[in-house]
Amino acid sequence: MSSSSKKKQLKGFTKLRKEWIEPILIAFILAFLIRTFLFQPFKIPSSSMEDTLLVGDHLIAMKFLYGSKIPFTDKRILKIRDPKPGDIIVFRFPDDPSKDFIKRCIAVGGQTIEIKNKKVYVDGELKELPEHAKIVEKTVYPARFGPRDNYSRFEVPPGHAFVLGDNRDNSNDSRYWGTVPYENIKGKAFMLYWSWNRESPVYDIIHRIRWSRFFALIR
Repeated sequence: MSSSSKKKQLKGFTKLRKEWIEPILIAFILAFLIRTFLFQPFKIPSSSMEDTLLVGDHLIAMKFLYGSKIPFTDKRILKIRDPKPGDIIVFRFPDDPSKDFIKRCIAVGGQTIEIKNKKVYVDGELKELPEHAKIVEKTVYPARFGPRDNYSRFEVPPGHAFVLGDNRDNSNDSRYWGTVPYENIKGKAFMLYWSWNRESPVYDIIHRIRWSRFFALIR
């Protein structure tokens, strides 16, 4: 092979590297860094957070607010603050870390929580239902039938969060399996970017997409 042919090949590869390989690698690296340390998408698979979050909602969670984990370690960086009551958090389910759950933080370490006849008290103070939360059943069950409607006074341990679903009568949450360790928390639900109503007919795209929920902030 002549030297001129080698130069042409080298020049061709240099052009390929600069125009395609490098931009693609940079894009992958940026996407990895953003997903690992800043934001991550999640989707809502169940009705436990209705009507705040609906089945088919897709959201972005802020990972850096509570601190982003360094891959393959338990260390966190970029932390701004700890979770606080009222935050809607995404976390690894304590009983099965392979699953992600999303619930509302009701109380944090050092606070006491008690539920009396469906009413939630934190440090002895009655907490009203969040704006879009709901209680769908009028029946109130005594504590002997389960913790859904009556939950004995409990102090949340340090470094943990007590969480409830906004759909209070239909949520698998801290009433049943306990608190969420902070190390399990992935981030705070921030904004919806897509919403898909699976109950609408497939051919009815106009109504299958929940247009009004696009880019709605989550509270």
